[in-house]
Amino acid sequence: MRLSVDKVEKLPDAPGVYFFIGALNQEGKSRKERNILYIGKATSLRNRVRSYFSSEILETRGPRIVKMLSKATDISFKKTDSVLEALILEASLIKKYQPKYNALEKDDKSFSFVVVTEEECPRVFSVRERELLFRKVNEYKKVFGPFTNGGQLKEALRILRKIFPFRGKNDAPLFNEKNKSRIYQEIGLAPDITKLGKKEYLRTIRHLILFFEGKKKNIQRQLENEMGKAIKVRNFEHASELKRRLLALKHINDVALLKSEVRNTKSKIRIEAYDVSHTMEANRVGVMVVVEDGEAKKREYRTFNIKTASSGDVSALKEVLERRLNHIEWQPPRIIVVDGGKAQKYATESVLREFGYSIPVVAVTKNKRHRPEQIMGNRELVTKHEHSILLANAEAHRFSLFHHRKKRSRS
Repeated sequence: MRLSVDKVEKLPDAPGVYFFIGALNQEGKSRKERNILYIGKATSLRNRVRSYFSSEILETRGPRIVKMLSKATDISFKKTDSVLEALILEASLIKKYQPKYNALEKDDKSFSFVVVTEEECPRVFSVRERELLFRKVNEYKKVFGPFTNGGQLKEALRILRKIFPFRGKNDAPLFNEKNKSRIYQEIGLAPDITKLGKKEYLRTIRHLILFFEGKKKNIQRQLENEMGKAIKVRNFEHASELKRRLLALKHINDVALLKSEVRNTKSKIRIEAYDVSHTMEANRVGVMVVVEDGEAKKREYRTFNIKTASSGDVSALKEVLERRLNHIEWQPPRIIVVDGGKAQKYATESVLREFGYSIPVVAVTKNKRHRPEQIMGNRELVTKHEHSILLANAEAHRFSLFHHRKKRSRS
């Protein structure tokens, strides 16, 4: 990285959005434009950006981010009043600038979006990117995103719902509407349109849209004007509700979002396990499975049809590993588990060295009944993560057999 630590220490200890910027990019344009490589949000801009200077950045963030940092020449930021606003601003700026390294972040997963429906009494809810592709163009009044973290977006919508009570995906606008949930109406998070009135509800939705557009000050001015008018006509109940909303906007309670941010920045132990299946070298299939903090992440499993002409499990394993490591956008593992003995372990370590990685490798040898007999590798690591290692190995064996049999039946 060509950035100084001194510049990082001058960043504010406050929420906001940060930008990693590359060299100035002209490319035939009339004026120089800043080349934004990556956009992120932070609870503390200083602490978050400082974490990119950690010696463990390869393990915690992966080769994609390391490559981005090698091209970064500057850092910029925008401070916000809350983490909630940082989350929304990040999504807006990613959509505007479409930084290269943000686009790679989700691999084949889908970003999340917030939609406001085009209805008489609009509903507000989150959808995945792939869901948007199968919707009618005129079904949504507004679409906000992309949001890179679905869990944090759900927390954000819970917080916003307390400030701007809105109808969710399954909420009914009227109590007499059939087959619709009324739970949020009963606890005050979704409005009862029959009591509130359509005009007042649409005003709430307009304020919510302004918030997603980053125009909080506009909402505050409108609320202050409405509150003044309500007081003049002695509608103190309405004035009290407007004051509550105004205070909620000025002092956004996003403690739940802060906790979510802490949970998501904790380093997870990602284990990748590999196995190869075949019948007398026919219908060879290699697989990669992922176990993270003791749980199988089946959406991240991958299969590889073996293409190498060489026979034997070791050469097939090397091919699988080389093809996997070429995907620098995939998150790197903290431990690699292979099925076999010394030959498989040494072959894996050899491929890792060629690609410049120093990831510990564990080999699980089996007895005649194909049950784990010995685990080769760093003893401390094996003892600490034995359950996850054995789970990953068992999943790799199961997954490879399934795809081998599937391929064999087709042939």
